[in-house]
Parts: sequence; C-alpha cells; structure tokens
Amino acid sequence: MSLLENLQWRHAVKAYDPTKKVAKEDLNRILEAARLAPTSSGLQPFRIISVENQELKEKMVAGALNPEVMRDCSHVLVFAAWDSYSEEKIDKVYDYHTDVRELPRGRFGSYTDQLKKMYGAQTADQHFAHTARQTYIALGLAMAQAAELKIDSTPAEGFSNEVVDKILGLREMGLKSVSLLYLGYRDEERDWLSSMKKVRIPMEEFVISQ
Repeated sequence: MSLLENLQWRHAVKAYDPTKKVAKEDLNRILEAARLAPTSSGLQPFRIISVENQELKEKMVAGALNPEVMRDCSHVLVFAAWDSYSEEKIDKVYDYHTDVRELPRGRFGSYTDQLKKMYGAQTADQHFAHTARQTYIALGLAMAQAAELKIDSTPAEGFSNEVVDKILGLREMGLKSVSLLYLGYRDEERDWLSSMKKVRIPMEEFVISQ
C-alpha cells in the first residue's frame, strides 16, 4: 500500500486488544523511523522511552486521560525533550557527528558557536518550547511507519506530565515528557471509532493557494 493509503487506514484507536503484542522487529522499525527524523541543527534534542512492562504501565495509568488505552496497548512510547540546551550538549552532538564522518573535532566550530550564542541568550522555558516541537516530527514518522506495518497507534497529549516524568525518572535525565504514542492492535468490538469514516476538511479548504 502507498503512504496515503496507509494514512487513510489508520486512526487514533480508542480500545486495544491486550492479548496482542507488537513484535520486537516491528517495534524497532517504528523507533528507527523516529530516530531518522530531521531535527533543528541535527541536535536530536529528545529521547524516546519505550514502555512495555505492564507493571510500569499500570503506574503510569494514574496520570492518563484514557487509562484503558494505556493499560491495554502493547507499548507506550514516551517522547521526552531536553529540558534545556547547553554548550556541553551541543559539543557532544557535534563531536559525535565529526567522529562518525571521520572529520576533525571542531570542524563545525563556527556554526556551533552561533548556536551557543543564540541559545545562551534564551531562557530554559524557551529552550524546552523549541526542543518539544522537534519531537512532533518524529512522532508523525513513527505513526506513518506503524501504519505501514498495520500496527495501530494513538498519539496523546492527554496525560499528567508530572506523573509520567516522576515514574520514569525523566527529570534526572534532563528530560521532560511531551507526548505519548500508544501502539498495539485494535479491539474491533470496543474501538468505537474503527467503524466510522475518516473525516478531514476538504483539500480546497485545507490548502490556501496564493
């Protein structure tokens, strides 16, 4: 199937079959799609925490707006962004870039100096607003890859960031949760949305040509 056909197929599943689990190989393909997502200056300022452990999911349910979805899905992917930029983080990323490309460290020094100056003039809140936006590109690619594999997904912002961050120890890692992606297989009988038509506004309204 084409990408557009896969996107027509998928929807935000409202009920998962708890007996069906996503295979490790398929999960890795979804995570790889997210890892390959473009990010501002190539900094990849976020991480994905993949939660399969049922006991851990049960703890996270306390902070979920749709607890049954979290409880019954196969995996919960937590997209968590850096809480701030720092010179050390920027240098670490670019040292990795130059090492992989077999270039001398500091090869991009003039550019990283600009980044450090720009972010150095901003607040931590401004930093997080920027890093959080980067996660959504990866979230979209993860959903597209899941759809290609005919794995259901549900993106979610309806959860307590404080609860999830505390349970997963994200603040100690310099991370703050942004969104969740539930993965698994729909329960046809309980997923009330699966029998309904997919609805989007018409193309002529959606696209403004000038």
